This record gives sequence, structure tokens and C-alpha cells, in this order.
Amino acid sequence: MSHKTSPDELRSRLKSGLLSFPLTDFDENNEFDGLSFRKRLDWLSSFPIIGNFIAGGAGEFFSLSETEFVSTIKIAVEARRQGQIVIGSSGFGTHKAINYAQEVERAGADGILLLPPYLTETSQQGLLDHIGAVCNSTKLGIIVYNRANCRLNTDTVIRLAERHDNFIAIKDGVGDIEELLRMKTQAGERIVFINGMPTAEIYAQAYLGMGVPTYSSAIFNFIPEAAISFYKAVMDQNEENIRNFLTKFLLPYSKLRGRQPGYAISIVKAGARAVGRSAGKVRSPLSDLTNSEYEELQSLILKINI
Repeated sequence: MSHKTSPDELRSRLKSGLLSFPLTDFDENNEFDGLSFRKRLDWLSSFPIIGNFIAGGAGEFFSLSETEFVSTIKIAVEARRQGQIVIGSSGFGTHKAINYAQEVERAGADGILLLPPYLTETSQQGLLDHIGAVCNSTKLGIIVYNRANCRLNTDTVIRLAERHDNFIAIKDGVGDIEELLRMKTQAGERIVFINGMPTAEIYAQAYLGMGVPTYSSAIFNFIPEAAISFYKAVMDQNEENIRNFLTKFLLPYSKLRGRQPGYAISIVKAGARAVGRSAGKVRSPLSDLTNSEYEELQSLILKINI
């Protein structure tokens, strides 16, 4: 029987390091390609990372059928390397989120990333009830993605921590430094915080300054060596290397990413294609980069010594 990762173990393993959130592979007919996805996981997992977020935002969680979703988790668990973790996603409304969380647990993953609820606006009480219900539905550790319509305040975070032992971490995609510091100060070691900003590398130094060394890297999907080198530069506070990578790649990449809503995912799929690791096109309602934008991205990647 395989070892079950406890919430405490998961919290400990998330305290420092680099996290990957792999793309989900689609074939030329826009159908899930499990073989290509397995090869992608084998490649990404060969690098020194904490583990993989499966079927998250970059993995187009919102566009997957339930059958496809379960397949991604099962393949990731089968491909899991010793010392690495697999975090499956959950989301939509509370009842669906519970179902997804339980599927992740049944598949043998190590934890759950709870994505923001679908569509509707939310109150803090509503979020407290929603997250609490998902926590109650599983024994796995829960990481809440603090972003969009799941924007928690400090009081809600503390109440969740007091009520649910398996609420262990926040992946922050908001970037409200004052509120984040308030959360960290009051939560202490009880909650782990992860830099989950789009193109997290741009914010890595600021988050490290707050005592948040862990982040999830989108560019790791197509330039893993460069992503790891940059992570080391941030941890070593190598200002020259940080500045060079920001100037040559990260800042112009971020500008290109910002041209259209949804490009945070589309540009990563384009990057994978540019390095010969295509995961297919994005599914609508996302749109792919234009040909000229793709050429711009190729030019940026060529500037990196990888």
C-alpha cells in the first residue's frame, strides 16, 4: 500500500523550492493526449522541483471533462518520482469541488489545490463555508488559491486554520503585500504561503523578502533549466543574474503575456511549442498567440542560454 502524505508532511515539503504546474496535452483534434502528457511529466519531473500541480490554471482545469481530469491525476500519480509530490486541482461550486477533491484523493495524490469558485461573486462567509466544506470532504492537505473571486482576508484565513487542520497553505495570486504580511504574522508557521502570481519570477524577490521562498513557475514548462537557474539566483540574491534575466526575458515576456486576457496560459503553450515540446493548442474560450506574437516569443527564448 502506498504511503499517504499527511497534511503536516505536505506543509513541511511546501516551505521552500520550485513548483511546476504542467500543461495539459491536447492532440490535433483537441482531445486529451495521455501519452504526450506522461512524456511531459517525465521530462519536467527529471529536474529538482518540489512537485507538480496537475490540471491547474495552466493545465486548463476549466476546460477538462471529468474523465479527462481524472486521467491527468492518475497519470501524474503513476509518473510521480520519489521525493516529489502531486497536487491535484479542485474547483467550481462547492458540490463539484467536493467531488473533484475526492477524486484527487482516490487517485492517490498528495494534496489539493482549491481554485476560485466558478463565476459568482463571493462573500468572506461564503468562502469560509465553501473552503470549509471541501476541507471536511477529504483527509488531504488543502492549498487555497487566493485569487480573483476567492480573495481571502486575514480573519477568514485564521478562522479556517482554527477549524480545519488540513487547510495548510495559500497560493497567492493577488499580490496585496500588506494583507499578505498580516496573514503571515497572525498565522505564524501554521500556514505556508506560496508565490502564485502570474509569471511568479517577476515577484520572487519581493515575496522572498516577506519570507515566502516557494513559488510556482509557468516558464518552467518550456525553459526549465533557466527557471531553476533564476530560482537559485533569487535564493542566493545574485543581483547581476537576476537583473540580466529580467531584462533579457522576463519583463518583455510579461509585456507580451499581457496583450490579451488568457495569454498567461496561451503563451506557455506557445513556449512549449517553440522548444519542441508542444502540448497542442489551448481550448476555447482561450485563444492562441498570433503568428507574429509567436515569433516574438521565439526570439526571446533564443536570447536565453539554455
